[in-house]
Amino acid sequence: MQSFIRKISAFFTGSNASSSDDHSPLVITRDEHDISRREIEKAALDVLYSLKRAGYDAYLVGGCVRDLLLGLEPKDFDVVTSAEPEQIKKVFHKRCRLIGRRFRLAHVRFGRVVIEVATFRGQSVSQPRDNKFFGRKKFAQKREVDESGRLLQDNIYGTIDEDAWRRDFTVNALYYSINDFSILDYTRQGVDDIDDGVLRLIGDPETRYREDPVRLIRAVRFAAKLGFQIEPKTEKPIPALAHLLLDVSNARMFEEVLKLFHSGVALQVFEKLRHYHLFEHLFPQTDAILKQEVEGFPRMLVIEALKSTDARIRSGKSVNPSFLFAAMLWEPMVQRKQELLDEGMVHQNALFAAANEVIEKQIANTAIPKRFTAQIREIWGLQYRLPKRSGERAQALLEHPRFRAAYDFLGIRVAAGETDQEHLFEWWTEYQEKTPVERVAFVSNLKPQRKRRPRRRNRNFYRKRSQNADKVESGHEDTSS
Repeated sequence: MQSFIRKISAFFTGSNASSSDDHSPLVITRDEHDISRREIEKAALDVLYSLKRAGYDAYLVGGCVRDLLLGLEPKDFDVVTSAEPEQIKKVFHKRCRLIGRRFRLAHVRFGRVVIEVATFRGQSVSQPRDNKFFGRKKFAQKREVDESGRLLQDNIYGTIDEDAWRRDFTVNALYYSINDFSILDYTRQGVDDIDDGVLRLIGDPETRYREDPVRLIRAVRFAAKLGFQIEPKTEKPIPALAHLLLDVSNARMFEEVLKLFHSGVALQVFEKLRHYHLFEHLFPQTDAILKQEVEGFPRMLVIEALKSTDARIRSGKSVNPSFLFAAMLWEPMVQRKQELLDEGMVHQNALFAAANEVIEKQIANTAIPKRFTAQIREIWGLQYRLPKRSGERAQALLEHPRFRAAYDFLGIRVAAGETDQEHLFEWWTEYQEKTPVERVAFVSNLKPQRKRRPRRRNRNFYRKRSQNADKVESGHEDTSS
């Protein structure tokens, strides 16, 4: 009802949400929205009031305001202010750390909670003016754009109304004021788009995507997370511009991939990424494998892994990036390993070489820290050790730091129909439930494994054995002892 009233009011007042010429925001007063300060992180309120006492304007902005209006619990609380980074640091001293070159930001820490604080972004370069806080000229403001339209650096500071039109989506351009607890909607469309479940870019979509190609996958993530429809003009350029993701640094893409698939709606994200031809630029080796069916059936391992990840997040359990990448890259690794085996390489060497090749190729798209690549290799390697359970091996495997991840990974392989070793997964499930004494008996009941080939002897061994045989046959062997 409130959305309908706002639309009627906008019609009669002639407000235009598609232009930034009108700088007066739509104001949603305290009695027109349901956001309460009790729902806001205390550290965020401390930052807002500290900046206010220091004489600066400060607002909650972006996803936290959007999520509060939707009745969701925000993951992060971001603050935007008229104070510049060095001034923010002056207010919070040791609590504050300045980060970033492309976008200069301040991180203010309260224990384990970090509040990100940004300065209002401007539209164009302004002349340096006196900085009363420091008694000297401002640091040089700079904005760089490459030939494709991508922003390389953007530290131009401005006013709140300029800042609003620099944001990506209308639903992320809402400001919560601690002065009167109102919400400011400078695009005059953000609150209505939340009510209507629409995701809309601010400005010309192609220009905004070229400025920052990560917006292509952010559109997918928000649409999947919020259950919103992407507005037609915002949606149309996505497939054609998907290749721009290749221009984004692989370190930044690693962080964005985690946000995509650790969002709690990874399966929906995956489907949308493939629909818009974005996935092939994130995981090219995996995408090539997914286009190959197995005996007429689609490959299901990635889907089963994403289902498992979503279930863990919904139940409040932790998720490990190495597990995600192990699942995404398993089938490319297995295929490459088989090629090396066909060339005559022994299994262990083929596994090692295939793992290295596949991981190195992936790093070109998404940087993976070494601590995670090591864990990926361990999860893969354990898939070939889990069948070997005789003697003390089962207990040794159980104590391996990556056993649980490897066990869960085996379960996903079984669920996907990728392996026929369902009995192996069931055995390990039962083994973990037993007491240490019961485990010994359980292992002893295993069927005897195939005997190993006799150890190869060197030539001297066979020559010596032949000589001894000759002595026995001729009666020269001393048997008196």
